[in-house]
Order: sequence, then structure tokens, then C-alpha cells
Amino acid sequence: MPYRRTENVVRKLTARREAILASAQALAAESGMAAVQIAPVAERAGIAAGTVYRYFPAKTALVTALVEARSAAEIAALTRAADAAPGPLSALCAAIATFAGRALAHRRLAFALIAEPVEPEVEAARVSYRRALAGAFEARIRTAIEGGHLPNQDAASAAAALVGALIEGLIGPLASESDGRARERVQALSLFALRALGVVDARARGLVVQAPIPTPVM
Repeated sequence: MPYRRTENVVRKLTARREAILASAQALAAESGMAAVQIAPVAERAGIAAGTVYRYFPAKTALVTALVEARSAAEIAALTRAADAAPGPLSALCAAIATFAGRALAHRRLAFALIAEPVEPEVEAARVSYRRALAGAFEARIRTAIEGGHLPNQDAASAAAALVGALIEGLIGPLASESDGRARERVQALSLFALRALGVVDARARGLVVQAPIPTPVM
């Protein structure tokens, strides 16, 4: 009779995998993606290096899984914020502010997940993350256009440009330190983005002021 994993065994395996990814994330947040190596991840998780290899056969597999997990979490966070907004423009602003606020709160990790130089195998996962971000913004832009809240434009190109502007403005080499002014930084970037998309009176309409500035739990 073939072996079947019990629910308890599956839970334990899942919990251990999550613990490994949590250790990898903590190292990336502290010292960047280059610090995510099998031995220090195992030590931080309190397990043997061989156990990590059972779940992730190489460092690139571990880092790729980390990027994929964080990508899903970030997209889910901005989607929840947008879905809770009262209208299409508010939803777009909520998505922008949520992504920006979370990136500023964990800037080193955000840089590691999006922009830090990595192996080609890992870069493929990061490109997928940027595409997912652009796709999430594109959906909100397209809805606002269809509702007459934004001028007609290429939603896909606008979303790609928005992702680039946010990355450079938040975590790129030209971005300044927030110095305790995260709310102002997020609102400034949200205002810039809305104006670029065609909302010239975003501040007067209160869109930026009402945008949520999250205190994220990673």
C-alpha cells in the first residue's frame, strides 16, 4: 500500500518550509539577497543545512521561492486596499499608496526583491513580480478609464511606467531616505502618479489625503 502523508505531517512540512522562507526573508531584509545562503538560513531557522536542501535543492531555488512568496503577499495587500476603496480613482490611489508604504517600511527587503543584482535564474522570478505589479495597476487604471475617471490612454504602458517611477522613487539609487517622513513621501509619489495619469486636481479632490498609509506586517 503506497505511503500517504497524514494531515499532521503535511502541516509540519508546510510549517518548516515557511520557517525556512521566513529566515531567508529576515536575512534579505537585514543584509540583502546576497546574504541568503543555505547555511545561515538553516542556522537562523534552527535546523540542519541538509534539511533546507530537502526543500530547496540550491540557493537559487530558495531565493526564487522567497521572491514568489513576497510577490504574492504584496499583490494581495495592494488588492485588498484597492478593493476596500469607494471608487475607481480611490482604488488606484490606495493600490499605489499601499505598495509605496510597504516598500518604504521595509526598504532593504523591497530593494532585494526588486532591484538588487542577482543570478539570472532569480531575475526571472523578479521580472514576474514586476509584471504582476504592473498588471495590478493596469487593472485599476483600465477600470478608471472605462468609468470616465481618467483620460483615454494605453493602460498597459501607463502601468509599466508607474511601476518604474515607484521603484526609482522609493528604493532606487536616486531615492532619498524617508527620515521619518514616510507619509509625505507616499503622498508625494501618489500625487505624482495620479497627475501623470491625467488627474490634475488629485490633491483638491482629496484623493491623496484619503489614501491609506499602511503599517505593514511582512
